[in-house]
Order: sequence, then structure tokens, then C-alpha cells
Amino acid sequence: MAGTAQERGEKVREALKSGDYFVACDLAEQGLNDHPDDPQLKYYAVLALARAGATAQAIARQAALRLNDLAGETLPRRLKVDIAALAARLVKDQALSASGTQRHALLRDSAAKYRRIFEETGDPFPGVNAATLTLLAGEDAAARELAGAVLRAGDGQARKDYWAHVTAGEAALTCRDIERATRELVAAGGAHARDWGAVASTLRQLRLVCQATGLDPAILAPLQPPTVINFVGHMVGPRFPASAEPAVRDDIAALLRRHNVGFGYGSLAGGADILFAEALLACGAELHTVLPFDQAEFAQVSVRPSGPDWLPRFERCLAKASSVTFATTDEYLGDDGLFSYASQMGMGLALLRANFLSSPIRQMVVWDGRPGAAVGTGADVGAWRARELPVDVIDSRANASGPARPAPAERPRREVRTVRAMLFGDVRGFSKLREAQLPVFVREIWGRFGDVIARHRDGVLFRNTWGDGLYIVAAAAPLAAELALDLQDVFRALDLAAHGLPDHLGLRLGGHIGPVFEMHDAILDVNNFMGVHVSRTARIEPVTPVGAVYVTEPFAAALALSQDSRFTCEYVGQAPAAKGYGVMRFYSLKRAAPPAAH
Repeated sequence: MAGTAQERGEKVREALKSGDYFVACDLAEQGLNDHPDDPQLKYYAVLALARAGATAQAIARQAALRLNDLAGETLPRRLKVDIAALAARLVKDQALSASGTQRHALLRDSAAKYRRIFEETGDPFPGVNAATLTLLAGEDAAARELAGAVLRAGDGQARKDYWAHVTAGEAALTCRDIERATRELVAAGGAHARDWGAVASTLRQLRLVCQATGLDPAILAPLQPPTVINFVGHMVGPRFPASAEPAVRDDIAALLRRHNVGFGYGSLAGGADILFAEALLACGAELHTVLPFDQAEFAQVSVRPSGPDWLPRFERCLAKASSVTFATTDEYLGDDGLFSYASQMGMGLALLRANFLSSPIRQMVVWDGRPGAAVGTGADVGAWRARELPVDVIDSRANASGPARPAPAERPRREVRTVRAMLFGDVRGFSKLREAQLPVFVREIWGRFGDVIARHRDGVLFRNTWGDGLYIVAAAAPLAAELALDLQDVFRALDLAAHGLPDHLGLRLGGHIGPVFEMHDAILDVNNFMGVHVSRTARIEPVTPVGAVYVTEPFAAALALSQDSRFTCEYVGQAPAAKGYGVMRFYSLKRAAPPAAH
């Protein structure tokens, strides 16, 4: 991707505005490859990680890029303030994920950093952050005094953009001036120019202010981001007659307008999927599509059977989609489970996006209301409803007339895959162990790992080891996540020196979820799991930092769909996997911080 540093920065800024922090991270790093000294790109690289919630990675990148050293250089005033405020923001992010005395100390530290910037520059933005953090630290009177100074500083400036209005609104909330807060937030809601990344960041902070002051968060309604949807539905056929298409198309358009939908995630089969995709594109919303297997084969299996006019519509939607994700790039092999896996990925990706944007989340479905088989629209609705998430149902047979298109010929079934979560790991430094240390390694490290696995034996379907290599297959992503983090905890707690082992040993783990073959392994005489997704998992661990657990985007999406609040996945960027296995998106898996006491 060629371009000047300014052009690269503009692309990053657009990704940040749309709330696509994953792309923003990648674009910033690509820009720095060609313009390594550009201060704006350095700032964006760290900001994108911070907005994605990857606080530890943002702090590490800030140090690697020597971002704080730019304070002494000649820079545009706005950028200089932004860089200083970003350093304070990272301390704030640490504070909000901490608890107890550590949280309080970090809140005060961040507030002091923001206040210093405000006193030096008179800029209301760092001032309001100082006021809010002072409030969260329990110093209400000092917070009100500072918020009042912020309002006076803002009133004296001519600039009245989104940031000016939202800054004044936050300060007014801290002062409990409801009338002014409402006025400023309404003005901000009309001035953000679809910068949903900025709005999401703002909302997270304003909710903290409402919580600390006891104000009703309904006052924040003017800043509500567009809704994120997962869309599913029948292909044209007996359960969705072609004659019902006009009525269904109108119903879809009405639903998108009613719920102010800005982002949609789903597949592109001939029928309801394509109708949703066309409606999303027509209203200016982002379309993100997930295909279950190879694109050309998908078109033959799931688009052509709906009729001759659907293939060109499929191709137009695909060309205009904001992103296209493949559940697997391999063959269909008559395995309908791939459709279920793709549906679950679409649901999980929608939830990830909604979480990042603080957006409402819904499922919209074109359905005849019949439960159907284990794979299909009814199953997708059931999976969504099981998580007590809202669903809007459009009757797929409403206003149908004439005979329905006959059901497509039954597809041949050959080999069936099952979706499993997988972990690969190794211990750095193993190859340098002396002979006398190997029995100690097996007894102290493998022994403790064996105890961890035994605690989860009901969900562990396979495990294997060779040298320092570790391979585990689990029934579901939450179990694999717990297992991986437990393994890291056990390793960190081990006193290596006390057992005569070198302190340079370190564990790294990679996780993925995908469809694999379960087959009897005649060598081990047990059921083993094989397939391209096993190979994909094995390519993650070599690029994972020691002490970390890196997982793929499908794994992060599966955790989001599970709604297991014990874990968090922080996006760390896009990088080439080991052994030329292509570029993959990686997340750092961690335990979620405990909720703060109030």
C-alpha cells in the first residue's frame, strides 16, 4: 500500500472513526514500515491499540516507538497535546481494570497527568479527564471545582466541534448541571460525523460519570451509536417462496430504519442473506460477510439453487462488503456443520463489534417459525435466544403467492467435521536443558500441567506431548481459555531455581477454534483430531510472546458468543503466522478484571 505519511494517517483515522480498531492497528503499522519516524502514525499506532482495549500492548508499543520522547520536538500543538493525553489515558485504562488501592492510586496518577496538561495548555479535553478521574477517585468537591474550570475554559474558545460539546457535557455532568449536560450532548450527537470510535470511547467514560454521580444514564441517549446486527434467514425455496421476496425486502428495510442499523454480520446465501446485504448497503451501513467455505463452491451450493438472478447479486454484495471472512477456505465435502460454524462466527463477530462500539446488538431473521434441523435458521435463532439477546423475526412466507420453488436436491454427505477448540504450546529454552535437568522438567513442569489438565478432564478430548511441545483439544472455547490461563498461572508460580531449572524457561500458548476431523489414531490407539485448523493452531504459538496466550479471531468470536465474562480478548494486531501460513489476526487472551467496588 503506497502513499505519503499523511495519506496513510488519513486511512488510519477513517478506520478509527468507523470503530474498526483492528484495521486501524494494521494500517498504522503498515504506514510505519514505510515512514518509521512519522509522529502522527506513531500516535495512531498506540491509540488504535488503546481503543481496542489492548492496554498492555499499547504501553509496550508506546515505549518501543519512544512516543513520550516526542514531547521535546517541534510538533503541531494539537498532536503534542494528543500525545501527552494518550500517556495519561493509558494510566487511566490501567486504573479502570484494577481494583482496591491500586485502582485508587492509578486514578490519582492519571488525573495528575491530565491536570498538568490542562494547566500548561488550557485545553479543556485533558481538563475534563482530570475532573472525571478525580471524581472516580472519590474527591467530589475537587472534581466539581476542576469541572467548573473546564467549562469556563471551553466557553472562552471559538471551537465548537464534537469534542468541544462532549467535553462540556462531561464537565456539566460532573457538576450535576443536567440542563447544560443535555444541551451539550444533543449538540455532540449532531456533530460527530459518524466517528463511532470516538463516540464509543466517550460513552464508556460518561457511563462512569453517571455511575459515580448517581445520574440516570438515559441522559446519554443522544450519543447512542448505530445498532449492530447479525442477520440470518432461509434460502429461496419451500420455506421462503420467491413470491414473498418483495414483502420481505420491504420488511427488512423498515427494520433497519427502525433500529438505526449501522453494521451487519452474516452470510450471503441466495435469499434472505442477500436481501439483508443489499438493504444494508442501500442505507449506507457496513456489510461484513462470513462464508463457510471456498467462495466459488459456496456460490454453487448456496446461491445458484435460488435462481439465475441471485449469483450477480451475490457478486455485487461481495464486492461492496467492508470485510469478507472465511470460516474455512477448504472444501465443503458435504459437511453442513460448516454452515453452523460460519453462523456462529458471524454472531460472535457482531458481538465483538458491538462490545467495542458500546452499540445495541440484535439478530434479524427471515424465518417461517419452524425449528427445523440442528443446522439452519431455526438453530441460529435458538442459539441467539439462548443468550437472551433480542431477535426480530420477519415471516418468510408472508404475502407469498403461487407455488414455492422446490427444495434443492439433497446434498451428498461425505466426511463430517466437528468444531473444537485447540491449544498448542511449548517451553522456550527447553533445547538448552542439560541431561540431568530433563527428568526434573518432566516431573515438575509436565507433572503440574498434568494436574491442570486432570481438573478439566471432562472437557479435554485429546492431549499429546513431545519434548517441550503440548497439544490439547477441548470441547469449547471457554474451557480451552480457562485451561490455557491456568497453565500459564501454574508455570509463573513455579520456582524454577529451587528445582535446579534455568530461569530463562518460559511458556507460550496459542489457541484457535475450527472444524476438524475426529478419527481413530492407530498409532496412539485413541481418537485424534486432524485437519487444516489443527495446522493453523500450531502456527500461532511460535509467534506468541513468552508468558502470553494468543488466540485467533474465531476463538475471540466464540468467547464473545459464549458470553463468558471471565475472559477478555485484547486485539494485538495482524501478523504472519509461522512457516508461511498466511497473515492472521491475533488477540491476547486474559482473565477479565473483577468489577470495581462502589
